[in-house]
Amino acid sequence: MNIQIFGTKKCQDTRKAERYFKERKIPFHFIDLTVRGLSKGELDKVRVAAGGLENLIDKTGKEYAKRNLKYLVHNVEAMLLEFPLLLRTPVVRNGGKSTVGYCPEIWESWS
Repeated sequence: MNIQIFGTKKCQDTRKAERYFKERKIPFHFIDLTVRGLSKGELDKVRVAAGGLENLIDKTGKEYAKRNLKYLVHNVEAMLLEFPLLLRTPVVRNGGKSTVGYCPEIWESWS
């Protein structure tokens, strides 16, 4: 398995995802969204797994409110590429498979 976890160190669900893989001794690579976001290719693969771009955006997060996106018409893909902190976290990738949020039942089926 080639697990990638995209998230932030302050996100509780991201820490739970890290703990899930550590407890099972499954190696993973953590990508901090405050440092680096998803590439366009990665975003496309995650979008397909999540069922659309609208499912990827965290409408309850600070970044969404800070950017006032509730009231603005915006290109979701462009916003997610430019401001990766808008993503719901954690985004967990395993090759072509992806999940958004804390989804241990799906990760279990990957092994």
